[in-house]
Amino acid sequence: MPPNHYLVIDFEATCCDKGTFSRTEMEIIEIGAVMVNAVNLEVFSEYQSFIRPTRNSKLTAFCTDLTSIRQQDVDSASVFVDVISHFKSWLDQYEGYIFCSWGDYDLNQLKQDCEFHNVPCPINAPHLNVKRRFADRQQLLKKPGLGQAIRMANLEFTGTHHRGIDDARNIARLLPFIFGEARLGH
Repeated sequence: MPPNHYLVIDFEATCCDKGTFSRTEMEIIEIGAVMVNAVNLEVFSEYQSFIRPTRNSKLTAFCTDLTSIRQQDVDSASVFVDVISHFKSWLDQYEGYIFCSWGDYDLNQLKQDCEFHNVPCPINAPHLNVKRRFADRQQLLKKPGLGQAIRMANLEFTGTHHRGIDDARNIARLLPFIFGEARLGH
């Protein structure tokens, strides 16, 4: 049965460039999600929230530079368990969706954080790596990064790259090239 909606998610997480902590200790610090109508591929609802990290509560300069998320953004945010509960309430309004993300990172990071915080995963839907689907559908030899895919589609990136909500919105703009009939101009 075809889906009613596509849930497009992009997470930003704590990160470092000097090996201060391992990838397994990264924590989601922003949820960016858009719900897209599967018929017309238009966004009709959005969810965005910062999350206060607990393992590495001080953001690295690398993380702040990469994401533009400031220390005060996460310091004033709720913790993962509370945000995930609120996020699940938002998700529960919708039925019949597929969880889409640009690669598998977001799915794996969500599983890791849910396990660490001992909470069930809020998403009970199949996952689709739309980066892979984009490359396959457009007959590309390599899977492009999000910014590159936006340029290939002759679109301008809107917002700030590596901000969860902006990345989710931009991924949604590529859905006609993933599920629809749109083709790259090459």
